[in-house]
Amino acid sequence: MSNTQIDPGADPSTLPTLAPGAVTPLAGPAPHAEPVYFEDMTVGRHFNTGSVTLDEGAMIAFAQAFDPQPMHTDPQAAARSIFGGLIGSGWYTAALTMRLVVGGEMRPDERGRIGLGIELLRWPTPTRPGDVLTAVIEILEARPSGSRPDRGIVKLRTLTYNQKREVMQELVANVLVPRRPVE
Repeated sequence: MSNTQIDPGADPSTLPTLAPGAVTPLAGPAPHAEPVYFEDMTVGRHFNTGSVTLDEGAMIAFAQAFDPQPMHTDPQAAARSIFGGLIGSGWYTAALTMRLVVGGEMRPDERGRIGLGIELLRWPTPTRPGDVLTAVIEILEARPSGSRPDRGIVKLRTLTYNQKREVMQELVANVLVPRRPVE
């Protein structure tokens, strides 16, 4: 994969896709799993996540608390909307994607990672109950921090897919990442 920017209006079919068999069951970080440090995040490297199935009740509960719009909370009203049925809040998709990332191949150590900002966040396809989401993280840029020698700054793109390999969310963000501890 090249180190290029994605046009926010790009056709999702031109975006990167998952390799066959890339989806793994969602589970928390395994106790034996090695954390991924700044030195492991080379430009062009990809990290996969597990998967999660969207439950209608959980989607509605999240939306009632955080994004109470009829297309997210009321199946009957949603059926009359431009979506023709209930859709998940984009913020629900974002929250689930974060959970997938933390539990996936790009596990943080106990110091965690600090989000520095989002350059792009879009939801080109709405999520629906029963969708199975998975994500792929691509390292776009990586450089040592100028002010924190124990950290690096990484720009990454996270694409969240459904079971049809449609892009449900695209996120480009900058993250402060711990360097490998010196022993």
